[in-house]
Amino acid sequence: MPESAAAPIHLPKTSESDRLKRIRHTTSHILAMAVQKLFPKAQVTIGPWIENGFYYDFDHPEPFSEKDLKLIEKEMVKIIKRKLPVIREEVTREEAERRIRELGEPYKLEILQDLEEPITIYHLGDEWWDLCAGPHVENTGEINPKAIALESVAGAYWRGDETKAQLQRIYGTAWETPEQLAEYKRRKEEALRRDHRKLGKELGLFIFADPVGPGLPLWTPKGTILRLTLEDFLKKEQLKRGYLPVVTPHIARVDLFKTSGHWQKYKEDMFPLMAEDAEAAAQEQGFVLKPMNCPFHIQIYKSELRSYRDLPLRLAEFGTVYRYEQSGELGGLTRVRGFTVDDSHLFVTPEQLDTEFLNVVDLILSVFRCLRLNKFKARLSFRDPKSDKYIGSDEAWSKAESAIQRAVEQLGMEHFLGIGEAAFYGPKLDFIFEDALGREWQLGTVQVDYNLPERFDLEYVAEDNTRRRPVMIHRAPFGSLERLIGILIEEYAGDFPFWLAPEQVRLLPVGDEQRPYAERVAAQLREQGVRVSVDRSGDRLGKQIRNAETQKIPVMGIIGAKEVESETVSIRTRADGDVGTFPVKELIEKLTSAMTAMNANIQWQ
Repeated sequence: MPESAAAPIHLPKTSESDRLKRIRHTTSHILAMAVQKLFPKAQVTIGPWIENGFYYDFDHPEPFSEKDLKLIEKEMVKIIKRKLPVIREEVTREEAERRIRELGEPYKLEILQDLEEPITIYHLGDEWWDLCAGPHVENTGEINPKAIALESVAGAYWRGDETKAQLQRIYGTAWETPEQLAEYKRRKEEALRRDHRKLGKELGLFIFADPVGPGLPLWTPKGTILRLTLEDFLKKEQLKRGYLPVVTPHIARVDLFKTSGHWQKYKEDMFPLMAEDAEAAAQEQGFVLKPMNCPFHIQIYKSELRSYRDLPLRLAEFGTVYRYEQSGELGGLTRVRGFTVDDSHLFVTPEQLDTEFLNVVDLILSVFRCLRLNKFKARLSFRDPKSDKYIGSDEAWSKAESAIQRAVEQLGMEHFLGIGEAAFYGPKLDFIFEDALGREWQLGTVQVDYNLPERFDLEYVAEDNTRRRPVMIHRAPFGSLERLIGILIEEYAGDFPFWLAPEQVRLLPVGDEQRPYAERVAAQLREQGVRVSVDRSGDRLGKQIRNAETQKIPVMGIIGAKEVESETVSIRTRADGDVGTFPVKELIEKLTSAMTAMNANIQWQ
């Protein structure tokens, strides 16, 4: 690395750094102390660390303003500079309750009821304290006052319950050095520039409409082309690998999901039951919108008796599912209520499981390579044996988890364990992608399931003519089209590679006289599958170029009198500017070659 090149600044998450955990936890207490000093009517509730900072929830009669945040931050700096000791104290439940009642803090009384002994209190000097388990720094002077910042205020319900009091949540961040804080702020600004909600609107890809409802995106023509391009790409790859396409309904009898266990274990995330009358509703009889596709694919498997010779059976569907996410959890395309999963369910013999699992992982990795998603790690999402949210026997879970463990070890994949992250019916291998800003997203997933074949009594005729139980593999390389597209918009900053761009080429006629020739060229390009448009605005060339740049069109074809006469097109690209003039036939060859090869950049020389 050249001496002048600065090393990238690493921004660890709180969970990765015990030092940051102590800093951020203590800074949240400093925030609460500062708020109560400046606003004596404010009551504190909870103030945990989060992965990039901390927050504290307050009950205060007046809304906090931007001006208030600045005052609070100044007061926090004063507290830090006083180097107040952070003192841990153990007290009895009765003593904690007595002190809380003296303060008149009803929220702390509720928190106290849920705490197990010993009850610990942390003091900032002798001026402020709160119930807390820690950890903290030893004194406030260990926090760099130039490495903290308050970021925003948001609404929050007490204990996340919409029927309880609405609080004000102040978010902040704290780092070890001012340089880390500056890099964090830079990444936040870059995240705003790349925000898929902002770019999606500017590029005309999707909208949300109040009459339709929150979390239900509407895809415009350009956005639909983007979706279809991704679908076609995966469908072709799946057909090569022996997948069979199926289509299933959007609703089903609730009994289907009682058999699968979704109704018992996943009901809160499903849309309400549609019953014919009150009696049917009372008996939980009726229809529901599907939250997952697997029970439908199981019915297709069960429609005839299968032989071992028929397996593996790989059924694939771009199936739209519906989940009743809370309105406060919705976020653009990355958290929606209706989304399309690139779903597939493989029915395999136990002997085929390892090979089929490895083949699925190979498919997911090839998809990531084509999409230029290179930074990812694998999470082994296993069940928490202490939880009751899972179905099935210990033996079934052990076999499924062992299959995933064998696969990652055989592949030599970097992986980590996520206890409690399993689906309720089986463990998963989840692919966690790190984007250009260091944020992590779950994309592809592959799951091993011994439980649903048992619950649905699935069978196949084995080679010895006995009836045996198949194993299911659930897989989705994209995860969901909505989340994937949201992530791709931000990863590419809206600047899609040529093969994926909804509008690949825009022809810019210098004047009205050149428009007929531009339309003929566009027709020739369309015949070869190129996504092309003609600027019919009548604007001056400079404005046409600026508009195409703003819309992030990869290739612009400028057509003046000279190009019409020579039957050529002058090409300008977003990546390289002016690259030369080309006969139409040669231009078509270069563009179609780039599309077929999924090249990020077209070779113009």
